[in-house]
Amino acid sequence: MADKRKRMSSPAAVAELLAASFRGTPTEKRLREGSIWLVWDSAVGKQIAGRAKPLSFRDGTLTVAVESAPWMQQLTFLKKGIMEKLNARLGEELVRDIYLKAGRAKLSNPLTSPEKPTRRSLSAEELQKIAKQPDSVADPELRGALAELLARHMETKSTD
Repeated sequence: MADKRKRMSSPAAVAELLAASFRGTPTEKRLREGSIWLVWDSAVGKQIAGRAKPLSFRDGTLTVAVESAPWMQQLTFLKKGIMEKLNARLGEELVRDIYLKAGRAKLSNPLTSPEKPTRRSLSAEELQKIAKQPDSVADPELRGALAELLARHMETKSTD
């Protein structure tokens, strides 16, 4: 009989599961690098985050779009401190240089919520398709959730 794994005391976060499954692979490094975007706003502060956003990361160099020449000049003087703050929040020295590039820093406003997609009525054919697709799933609860997810997706999808 196969060994049973120990029961978890609480559910694990998806980020932890991904990190564990990619441990020791090149993807693990890419996941760590991706966390730069997650810590950017808190590391640099609201004022800078509103005028500069990370665009890409390659070989230790973070490319940042800055909205104006005066801000680019100011950030040139602050590069070392920004790198230190980013690396401190990341827990390792990932960012070794910052390349500033003129560009539009896309502002993120947490006060506005994204627009909800418009929903449409499903045709009888679409409803039949939704009813048939989850048949191969044995768990009735999961089967119901899958059917609901498919229906929501098709309601927001255009018929073009």
